[in-house]
Amino acid sequence: MSKTIIISNRLPVQLQISNGDITAIPSVGGLATGMKSVHSGGDSLWIGWSGLTDEEIPDVLAPKIDKALAEHGSSKVRLTKEEVNGFYFGFSNRTIWPLFHYFLEYSEFELSYWETYKTVNQKFADAILEKAGEDDTIWVHDYQLMLVPQMVREKRPNISIGFFLHIPFPSYEIFRTLPWRREILQGLLGSDLIGFHTYDYERHFLSSVRRLLGLEVSFNDIYLDDRVIKVDSFPMGIDYKKFHEAAHEHAQRNESQKSELQKRLDTHKKSAPDAKFFLSIDRLDYSKGIANRLKAFEYFLNKYPEYKEKVRLIILAVPSRSNVPQYKLLKKEIDELVGRINGELSTVSWTPIWYFYRSMPFENLIDLYTSCDIAWLTPIRDGMNLVAKEYIATRTDKTGVLILSEMAGSANEMNESLLINPNNFEQIADTLYQAINMPKKEQQERNGILQKRLERYNVEKWANDFMTSLVNQKEKEDVYVSRRLSVDLMNTVMNSYIDAKKRLVFLDYDGTLAGFHNDPQKASPDEALYKLLDEISAQPNTDMYLISGRDKETFTKWFLPKKYNMIVEHGVWLSQNGKDFHMLENVKKDWMAKILPVLESFVDRTPGSFIEEKNYSLAWHYRNTDPDFGQKRSVELNTVLTSLIANDDLSVLNGNKVMEIKSSNVNKGRAAMRVYAEQDYDFVFAIGDDWTDEFMFQELPDDSVTVKVGRQKTTAKYFVDNTKNVRDILARFAKKR
Repeated sequence: MSKTIIISNRLPVQLQISNGDITAIPSVGGLATGMKSVHSGGDSLWIGWSGLTDEEIPDVLAPKIDKALAEHGSSKVRLTKEEVNGFYFGFSNRTIWPLFHYFLEYSEFELSYWETYKTVNQKFADAILEKAGEDDTIWVHDYQLMLVPQMVREKRPNISIGFFLHIPFPSYEIFRTLPWRREILQGLLGSDLIGFHTYDYERHFLSSVRRLLGLEVSFNDIYLDDRVIKVDSFPMGIDYKKFHEAAHEHAQRNESQKSELQKRLDTHKKSAPDAKFFLSIDRLDYSKGIANRLKAFEYFLNKYPEYKEKVRLIILAVPSRSNVPQYKLLKKEIDELVGRINGELSTVSWTPIWYFYRSMPFENLIDLYTSCDIAWLTPIRDGMNLVAKEYIATRTDKTGVLILSEMAGSANEMNESLLINPNNFEQIADTLYQAINMPKKEQQERNGILQKRLERYNVEKWANDFMTSLVNQKEKEDVYVSRRLSVDLMNTVMNSYIDAKKRLVFLDYDGTLAGFHNDPQKASPDEALYKLLDEISAQPNTDMYLISGRDKETFTKWFLPKKYNMIVEHGVWLSQNGKDFHMLENVKKDWMAKILPVLESFVDRTPGSFIEEKNYSLAWHYRNTDPDFGQKRSVELNTVLTSLIANDDLSVLNGNKVMEIKSSNVNKGRAAMRVYAEQDYDFVFAIGDDWTDEFMFQELPDDSVTVKVGRQKTTAKYFVDNTKNVRDILARFAKKR
């Protein structure tokens, strides 16, 4: 029976060692809660680090730990103290965390951290491989394990793998500064589905894939070898029911049932009924903007002094990574800011800031959420920020105001909150004023909409949506109009090839027989290709044609001595049996003088692009340009050319990173049919990779074997994934087996 294997840095349980016994306590909140629907019953397993290093686990306790974890459907990855320091505190939190949150000045690019990161990721991958069957589904979580998908893929190429990043993915300009940027991308691309919280993070990732790896990206699909990787956004929700019901239960408590914190809050509320409580809850992290928030609060009190003694800021800063230098400095800065502001502004009966540096139990979080009038959450950069959602879920009477940084991932879903730029103190001060004075009816209208959305798209739905999308991705091949040329289908084709009395074979060159090159003139054939073509062309009763958009001079140099049949420049020129090229079509070239200056102007404005002048066509290549910029310029050029050539009997062919202008009465389909008509062929095979080959697929007889290289939409009957697959087909033709 297939199972789901969840992988994260930490397991969803906490181990406690007492008097030689081990107790495993389930974690609450966040990922552990969200994965309940996936991690349930006997059909799932959670793999991660237990939180204890090898040095902390006596040999006698190791079996007991394994047993305790197994009772919670979990299995541990063993890590040494040195590995935790290099992998977690080092590369994960001193390199990736600051870089992905745009704190480039805090990023440390230490080779030793990277080497440990690779080693530990391999440990996680090995733990998966030990437990996983071929039909299992793997879901890897977060930035600590970005190499794991490819490591698993190398050993289990057909297994289903999903990955979700819980922090932001930075823009290309930030990500490119990472020395190991390509390795990180390649690690992630071992997945079938890669998920992010927002479309912005998804867009940044796709941009980096295109620019750094040069892979083809179509909408949110990445084409890699024989796979299609889907990239999508899945905004993570919360356990809405848990928070909403806890708030309801909280409201029913009598005085004796209330916590000490709640009693203190009530006392202060009664002493100043019109006063407003601002709530700030974050981990103590530089990405959360706590220091900025304190300075902005001081700015607000100075701009609106009438609110002194009428507002109080409650800050809960949860300790985090306290052994990392930047976090120590941050705590010192916040301690000093709180002390200075309180020292300068406090009165006998009023302290403007209540500052808690600790973790609080769930009960006290509900105390704060339900007692505070305004939640003020202004991270400088945040993958999601679930505190904003938790606050709204606890507002049972729909009152309360949420002020949220537009830099938080949750801002994309919570437009009804008051969105601010966390660096704009003037805007923040005015927004605090707006929040204090917002009518109750408006508060309820805004929160009513937010609550419906949060209740509908909760954390369980987030997890189920991801898993559904992952399952669908593995079945995606079924949606292609053409069929994959599988082994069984190729066997059928070979039987027809062998039995045929007269064969006709059309082979495109660029993107089919050979991969693309930044300089088209350097993409010359290799000896292995020559050998295959020699064997096929030498077979009796077989006419093989190279059919290409290439110029005749290049093909003359490469192939004429081999005496291959050739059709070049999309059907303008024909060479048979080693004879010189002659024209198949009467075409004009006087139009080129009008079009060439237009192309030159685009070359001037598009760095990396260039013009290829052929005998009867012009090609504008943009493979070497910035992918996004090149695509933008190609759309612009296509618009310009369409208007210019409207009455000139010319057409524009959009190929792979190239646009070619040529006579409308010339295409591969016309040329192929002229050859086909010369003899009585009972087997026809044609293969190509771009739109110029579609003319050939459309024109050839219905019983022809037509094959598209790549997974784009096509009229060909079959498709293969890459040039390696093409070489495999040619090898079978050559050996007739």
